[in-house]
This record gives sequence, C-alpha cells and structure tokens, in this order.
Amino acid sequence: MNVKIKKGDTVQVISGREKGVRGEVLRVMPQEARLVVRGVNVRKKHQRQVQSAGRTMNPGIISFEAPVHVSNVMLVCPKCSKPVRVGLARTSGKSRRVCKNCETVIDA
Repeated sequence: MNVKIKKGDTVQVISGREKGVRGEVLRVMPQEARLVVRGVNVRKKHQRQVQSAGRTMNPGIISFEAPVHVSNVMLVCPKCSKPVRVGLARTSGKSRRVCKNCETVIDA
C-alpha cells in the first residue's frame, strides 16, 4: 500500500478513543498499512525476566505504543497546522508531497 505518511511526520488521530491527539510518527509499516505514533494507543505488557544473548531483560510492567491503522490518522501540515489530505506533485522528475488545503510542499 502506498502510504503518504513518513517517519518523523506529525499526525493527528481522527477517529477512535484518542481522537484529536497529535504525535510524531515513530515507525511506518506499509505492508500492514499501520503506523506507530508517539503517545497514541499506549498499551501495557507484563514482562517476565528473560535472558538471551548474555543480556537480562528486566521484569515488570512495560508501556509501549501499539500500531494504529493509517486510515485513522491525518498528516498535520507544517504551514497551516491543520490535519490535511496529502497529494503528490511531480516537478522535474521528483515526486513531492503537497498539502491539499494550502498547496504547500511538505517535503523540503
């Protein structure tokens, strides 16, 4: 799937329990059409102590961000700071992401 959101972008959640929350994209998984966003969909996991390759993983409850579907977030435009749809504009053989609202090039 062609995902128009990249690592490091700021996105806003548009549906679900955490609607309206903004965060930075930490990881993009295009095969599953999912994103990991900082501070969104935080889960808790009970971790037991494990030894592997000479390292010890500490036991306890750890928090981590679980992936969310790409359709549940929108990219936040750096200029107009609103959640916007993203288009592709081709100039001089390069394809760049463009804000559909203010026509600003997102990729610098």
